[in-house]
Amino acid sequence: MGSNVLSLRIDDELLERLRKHAGRRGMSVQDYVIQLLVRDDFDERFSAAVEETERFYGVR
Repeated sequence: MGSNVLSLRIDDELLERLRKHAGRRGMSVQDYVIQLLVRDDFDERFSAAVEETERFYGVR
Protein backbone atom coordinates (compact mmCIF):
# COMPACT_ATOMS: atom_id res chain seq x y z
CA MET A 1 0.00 0.00 0.00
CA GLY A 2 1.36 3.43 -0.92
CA SER A 3 1.34 6.53 1.16
CA ASN A 4 0.63 10.19 0.57
CA VAL A 5 1.41 13.41 2.36
CA LEU A 6 -1.29 15.41 4.12
CA SER A 7 -0.33 18.84 5.37
CA LEU A 8 -2.31 20.43 8.20
CA ARG A 9 -2.20 23.84 9.75
CA ILE A 10 -3.11 23.60 13.44
CA ASP A 11 -2.69 25.96 16.36
CA ASP A 12 0.14 25.63 18.85
CA GLU A 13 -2.07 24.53 21.74
CA LEU A 14 -3.57 21.62 19.81
CA LEU A 15 -0.16 20.50 18.57
CA GLU A 16 1.19 20.53 22.12
CA ARG A 17 -1.77 18.45 23.34
CA LEU A 18 -1.18 15.99 20.50
CA ARG A 19 2.50 15.77 21.44
CA LYS A 20 1.59 15.00 25.05
CA HIS A 21 -0.97 12.34 24.11
CA ALA A 22 1.44 10.75 21.64
CA GLY A 23 4.31 10.88 24.12
CA ARG A 24 2.30 9.10 26.80
CA ARG A 25 1.78 6.27 24.33
CA GLY A 26 5.39 6.26 23.14
CA MET A 27 4.32 7.33 19.66
CA SER A 28 5.22 10.07 17.23
CA VAL A 29 2.59 12.74 16.63
CA GLN A 30 2.22 11.43 13.08
CA ASP A 31 1.55 7.87 14.24
CA TYR A 32 -0.83 9.09 16.93
CA VAL A 33 -2.89 11.19 14.48
CA ILE A 34 -2.99 8.33 11.96
CA GLN A 35 -4.21 5.98 14.71
CA LEU A 36 -6.99 8.44 15.59
CA LEU A 37 -8.06 8.77 11.96
CA VAL A 38 -8.06 5.01 11.40
CA ARG A 39 -10.08 4.44 14.58
CA ASP A 40 -12.60 7.15 13.65
CA ASP A 41 -12.95 5.70 10.14
CA PHE A 42 -13.50 2.21 11.59
CA ASP A 43 -16.11 3.54 14.03
CA GLU A 44 -18.04 5.20 11.20
CA ARG A 45 -17.92 2.09 8.99
CA PHE A 46 -18.92 -0.13 11.92
CA SER A 47 -21.88 2.11 12.79
CA ALA A 48 -23.00 2.11 9.17
CA ALA A 49 -22.78 -1.70 9.06
CA VAL A 50 -24.82 -2.02 12.27
CA GLU A 51 -27.48 0.35 10.92
CA GLU A 52 -27.64 -1.59 7.64
CA THR A 53 -27.97 -4.88 9.54
CA GLU A 54 -30.75 -3.45 11.72
CA ARG A 55 -32.60 -2.21 8.63
CA PHE A 56 -32.19 -5.61 6.99
CA TYR A 57 -33.56 -7.49 10.01
CA GLY A 58 -36.11 -4.83 10.95
CA VAL A 59 -34.58 -4.16 14.39
CA ARG A 60 -35.46 -0.88 16.00
